[in-house]
Amino acid sequence: MSEPRGTFSGKLGFVLAAAGSAVGLGNIWRFPYLAARYGGGIFLLVYLALAITFGFALMTMEIAIGRRTGCSAIGAFRTLHPKYAFLGKLVSVVPYFILPYYCVVGGWVIKYFFSSFIGEVDRLAQSTFFDDFISETGQPLAWFFLFLGLTALTVLLGVEKGIEKVSKWMMPLLVVLNVVVAVYVLFLPGAGEGLTYYLKPDFSRFSINTVLAAMGQLFYSMSLSMGTMITFGSYMKKDVSIHASVRQIEWFDTGIAFLSGLMVVPAVFAVSGVQGLERGSGLMFVTLPQVFTQMAGGKVICAVFFLLVMLAALTSSIAMMETAVSALQDRFHWSRTATCLLVVGITVALGIPSSLGNGVWETVRPFGLSLMDFFDFVGNNVLMPIVALLTCLFVGYVVGPRVLIAEARLQKREAVLFRTVVRYVAPIFIVLILVTSFLDALSISTF
Repeated sequence: MSEPRGTFSGKLGFVLAAAGSAVGLGNIWRFPYLAARYGGGIFLLVYLALAITFGFALMTMEIAIGRRTGCSAIGAFRTLHPKYAFLGKLVSVVPYFILPYYCVVGGWVIKYFFSSFIGEVDRLAQSTFFDDFISETGQPLAWFFLFLGLTALTVLLGVEKGIEKVSKWMMPLLVVLNVVVAVYVLFLPGAGEGLTYYLKPDFSRFSINTVLAAMGQLFYSMSLSMGTMITFGSYMKKDVSIHASVRQIEWFDTGIAFLSGLMVVPAVFAVSGVQGLERGSGLMFVTLPQVFTQMAGGKVICAVFFLLVMLAALTSSIAMMETAVSALQDRFHWSRTATCLLVVGITVALGIPSSLGNGVWETVRPFGLSLMDFFDFVGNNVLMPIVALLTCLFVGYVVGPRVLIAEARLQKREAVLFRTVVRYVAPIFIVLILVTSFLDALSISTF
């Protein structure tokens, strides 16, 4: 006999849990270095424009699919149109590519938080520390298991007692910590130049790559096209406004990303100048500890910063695991405990290679990529855009936008935006993202 389907207690529980899903490493780690790479203020402007148009339409679409059907991805697409049940299965595969390596990175974050908490910031700031640490075998795996265990424990507790309750205290704390660090950074000598770079658009740096980078970040940051918003929508009560909830989730998610850029970009500028931003994806683990050691009170701020990142990473990993668990429960009607343990087992099986690929298995390089980069590429650069494209075409031309517009109770202006984005604009940009991703992959493998 299957367990009764969980629900969120109300609008606040849903918004905080969905915002927790959206707010993760993409906001605090990825957004600042992409903003730095693509011109600061102009990237920020493009991202904001996409968030209130594309982001609104695509998130509304996924949440409405979930609430309309009362199912996670597999059941949702089958319910809307039995011939397209395969699309639900494709959506449900995405978390299995992302969750394992995400938990590995989450383990790194816990390690950095613990080390900075006990006063080892100078050690973290050593230029070789990060590469030496991730190339080890035992330590990264131990922290990976700890992060995965915290994630699984929350999911085991269920929707209202686990995910909603954890989100209700984690998300406000995350906002407070983000504001505290951002305000502190802005008063550092030299931070003003970084603030100007981050906030003032330089239109000479605008290009199609800026748009595509911002669009890709939108999918990554807002947990789109991985079944999470469909799953959370299926737990949403009918009397809760989808339209209002999506706007609140959007602003919450974009606000955290904005604040993260506000604390990272000026901080790096203050200590290292513009060249300090060139580290890219290593900005959080390599450059920032070096920045913190040169600040007054920087060791305390370092611990607070990595606590912030840890909370954000946990809320997203919880949402991804819940998506995987919910899909299996809907399909096979297993108990939550058994299903969660199965998902943990799969995550361990794929997470271990992701971790060891930075060390003893570094010579295993499919298509010229490390194992972690390979899982990231397949999940984020291939599967997610394909899922987004097929979902837009499915809603736009098979089911029809009118069904989900009615479910979301959109007003005329929002309905026009929804229909235009889903049927015409989003598919074009998603195809461009896919083409760019494959060209990048081809250049890497050729090299």
